Amino acid sequence: MIPPKNINDLEYIHQAAQQICNSIDIQTILNRCLNFFSRRMPLDRVAMNIYDPANRTILIIAAAEHKDFTFSENKIVIPPEAGEMIERDKGKNLHIINRPEENYLARFMWKAMGSIDMSAMILNLAIEEEKLGVIAFYARGKDRYTKEHARLIRLVHNPFAMTMSNAVKHQEILRLKDQLVDDNQFLNQQLHRKSGDKIIGNEFGLKYVMEMVKQIAPQTSQVLLLGETGTGKEVIANAIHYSSPRAGNPFIKVNCGAIPDNLIDSELFGHEKGAFTGAFNQKRGRFERASTGTLFLDEIGELPLEVQARLLRVLEHKEIERLGGSHPIPVDIRVIAATHRDLPKLVREGKFREDLWYRLNVFPILIPPLRERRSDIPALTHYFLEKKTREMNFPRQPVLAPGAMERLKNYPWPGNVRELENLVERTIIRNMTAVPEKPLEFKEVEPDLSSNHALQNPDALKGPYLLDEVISAHIRKVLGMTGGKVQGKDGASEILGIHPNTLRNKMDKLKIPYGRRARFEGC
Repeated sequence: MIPPKNINDLEYIHQAAQQICNSIDIQTILNRCLNFFSRRMPLDRVAMNIYDPANRTILIIAAAEHKDFTFSENKIVIPPEAGEMIERDKGKNLHIINRPEENYLARFMWKAMGSIDMSAMILNLAIEEEKLGVIAFYARGKDRYTKEHARLIRLVHNPFAMTMSNAVKHQEILRLKDQLVDDNQFLNQQLHRKSGDKIIGNEFGLKYVMEMVKQIAPQTSQVLLLGETGTGKEVIANAIHYSSPRAGNPFIKVNCGAIPDNLIDSELFGHEKGAFTGAFNQKRGRFERASTGTLFLDEIGELPLEVQARLLRVLEHKEIERLGGSHPIPVDIRVIAATHRDLPKLVREGKFREDLWYRLNVFPILIPPLRERRSDIPALTHYFLEKKTREMNFPRQPVLAPGAMERLKNYPWPGNVRELENLVERTIIRNMTAVPEKPLEFKEVEPDLSSNHALQNPDALKGPYLLDEVISAHIRKVLGMTGGKVQGKDGASEILGIHPNTLRNKMDKLKIPYGRRARFEGC
């Protein structure tokens, strides 16, 4: 800062410092400065700018301008030559630019701002030789600024430099605060899964799956979870993460099929401030949030092809680029992907990248549907009964009616575990609001008479279903296996363990044809 010449300078410095240092909000400060300095010099716009050499971009922290002077952009990308000029300009220099055609950087900036008939004063701001940015004053027309105007601006360099430093630090604190709140929201949404999702069937139907989880959890390899909708792929992903060395770090879930195509890049990779209309702040994507932890990409088959290409790059190079950014950001993540779709078929149809398929398919785990692990149904049912009763604050847990469990075990469950959970919740609600003391019957589910379990357990279908119908179906199945042969080695009577005459009598009663003239279809 240059020394004041007289008492008027001291009064001017005092008044200017009051405008510059009397608020923490940079926009409020510049609005006051616009009014204050407009009374002492030509002024249509005042702005604080920072140069980002990594992206070769001038970032406009804040600006104030008269109503008839509008420039809404918050960043300007400049050519290499202009960037070199800025980097060479050190210290606390002040530049008067009354004719932009005589200055390469000014020509570019003025054009970007929509005008070339403009004068400017650019004051470099620095504290102890550390360059902070610039405060820029603009006025319409050429030859508007004089050496006296420059002297007045130099007098208040220090207040402006302190304001710039505080503004940058304040914005960084706000950014970190928003980032912390954002991360806490994500982690709170995920946290209950660590203790709230219990693995039911780890000793029976999911025993093989859990053995694979134990094998892969300590590693860093990609995992691909395959299985029908509702089989519990997210629960298995949780088990892998929380059994791994990354258990104390973020576990971020992304449903690839639930994000609109025009937002998925921003959601996954983040964006820089000003990257597109509405991008008022920098945003970290899910990959950055999951760094040092695990990213669970559910329904990976729904990703658009162009996003698949960027995902492949992340998996290969362990780095991402935000939208609007130009430099890579390293990420340390483990990816667990899941899908219910036939990825090899999608590859053949050109809807899924073959190289991404091979990259993801390092350690595939197939989760069986509920109909293939019926031994888990009793444990799952009782678990959901307890869970839903507690969640809905019902005073007591209902009991099952006789035959209800066998009814559940013989239902095909096209919606798998999710369908069972919804059924239990729906039945509890209906029961508690109608006849609270009545045992749960689950009458809305009907058994699959063609299933192996039903045919091998005819006693399971008691109640409204006739035992003769089950026996008939079972005999027909066995006859289909023997080609209609009733007696002798490998005949139906031998398989069923009854005398041939007893079997024929039963078949006559049930009107089941037999012999060479009968034709059967195997099940």
